[in-house]
Amino acid sequence: MALKRINKELRDLGHDPPSSCSAGPIGDDLFHWQATIMGPADSPYSGGVFFLAIHFPTDYPFKPPKVNFTTRIYHPNINSNGSICLDILRDQWSPALTISKVLLSICSMLTDPNPEHPYTRIQISYLDDPLVPEIAHVYKTDRSRYEATAREWTRKYAIILTSILITTYQCNGMNMLEEQRCEDRNTNNKKTAQKS
Repeated sequence: MALKRINKELRDLGHDPPSSCSAGPIGDDLFHWQATIMGPADSPYSGGVFFLAIHFPTDYPFKPPKVNFTTRIYHPNINSNGSICLDILRDQWSPALTISKVLLSICSMLTDPNPEHPYTRIQISYLDDPLVPEIAHVYKTDRSRYEATAREWTRKYAIILTSILITTYQCNGMNMLEEQRCEDRNTNNKKTAQKS
């Protein structure tokens, strides 16, 4: 059941990919994917490309996938391990949801963080709760400092679109990201021009 659903979602992603996102299996393991999210233009993450790991449980879609950021990010709902505090990845999961919808929800969360996440009001082990109270406090009390720090972390840890040319291409029916360093391309262009 899980494999059939995962294959269907992979085909759907190839035919109708969500805006600013891509995802696909790592190698031949259909239960382990890598995803990318381009930082929304109207957020301090603009220009960054963030990588995420997706692990599907064997009883997917009846249980939610485990999704976490592998790129460091400054956000009140994402901890230093990349765990994401998002209700649809926990108790609000429904088998009707797809990875496309999860990625779009994460993009929305980047634009609109939730510093008052309901999990802060539940008795949960601190290690199990990915909400970062310190970042939530900065977000609520000093928005300009929050945005400056988020932009700084994006420049420091995320791939920046101005320094890397990223193109999407189709490979076996799924979208893949290909990157080429602009500096390398510019260097090669200069060498070619000098030879002429």
